[in-house]
Amino acid sequence: MSALAIVAAYLIGAVPIGYLVGRAFGVADIRRHGSGNIGATNVLRTAGRLPAILTLGGDIAKGFLAVALGAALAKSAAGPDLAATGGCAVAAVIGNCWSIFLGFRGGKGAATGLGAMLALVPLSVLVAAVVWLGVTLSFRYVSLGTLLGSVCGALGAAILGYPGPYVVAAFGVAAIIVARHHANIARLLAGHEPKVGQRRMSA
Repeated sequence: MSALAIVAAYLIGAVPIGYLVGRAFGVADIRRHGSGNIGATNVLRTAGRLPAILTLGGDIAKGFLAVALGAALAKSAAGPDLAATGGCAVAAVIGNCWSIFLGFRGGKGAATGLGAMLALVPLSVLVAAVVWLGVTLSFRYVSLGTLLGSVCGALGAAILGYPGPYVVAAFGVAAIIVARHHANIARLLAGHEPKVGQRRMSA
């Protein structure tokens, strides 16, 4: 059942919430607007606040559901399958970033990763949230807050003593999120990344 759990987690993560919400609010293809991303930030710029909130909530919810359902599917008479459950968290984020429903393209994994970590290592999410909030408010870069928050969340999972497979999964999720933010990292290093409240000049 472990393989089934991971496949199910991937498929749940692959549901393109931002794309579907955009269509529901009259945007034919959110990928053709703004940054081309299907995440809440681009939905906010393109379709408005309510669609963005729905996208954010949907992405978090599917990450949580993917891990919760995967854990239930992978559980046996011997008890929980920790490795499979951790694998479900990573699979959900992979699904969000490389969705089979969008030709293996997708978002950056942050919101889905948040939902997955809430199900897997909830206390470490508090660490990530504090770092995200502090960095974002101090430097006004949402991307920088997301990057540091995801890494610190994984470190928090290790420090707080979560099971090894969960810690490995948390670092796997963080690695994917960092990799998917490569363009943001390049803009941060070049000093071109837009701050909170600034209008984005280019994708």
